[in-house]
Amino acid sequence: MINAWSLAWEALNGTMDETFPIQHEDDGLDYEVDMSTIDDQYAHHFAPIEKMDYEPKRAHFYKYHEEDILKDIEEYVSGTYKGHYTGNSHEYRNVQTLDLMASKDLASGFCQANILKYGSRYGNKDGKNKKDLMKVIHYAMLLLHFDGHYGEPSIPTNDFEQMP
Repeated sequence: MINAWSLAWEALNGTMDETFPIQHEDDGLDYEVDMSTIDDQYAHHFAPIEKMDYEPKRAHFYKYHEEDILKDIEEYVSGTYKGHYTGNSHEYRNVQTLDLMASKDLASGFCQANILKYGSRYGNKDGKNKKDLMKVIHYAMLLLHFDGHYGEPSIPTNDFEQMP
């Protein structure tokens, strides 16, 4: 049985990618295309990605590039929603692997393990790779969600059309 500790062990030892490789079969679909603009028949299955509904706070006293970093994080996280692994049939297109983990109470441990993985990988694989740090921040944001820091985490339902 895989648990957070075994995932953390793999992450700390740098063997996560070998032990648990991400496998993705090409299903011939182009996930970078905004499908809602192609055909009315498909528009209700593919909602366009919308801009954030808030105006970020700007502090006049930032001195460590925080404003630039926050902008990069927002762009990175928004961009990840075009590339997540989802189901193959149309009714499951919006169901991400993380949704399935959440349904089995595994999401929190998965997020913690990935924070360790990408945090320990930074500087060791591909040098000081900015993307590794973006992943650490994104998984930390997800962990804030799954551990209930912003209210009770949402649980996927059978109404997949309503999922983000």
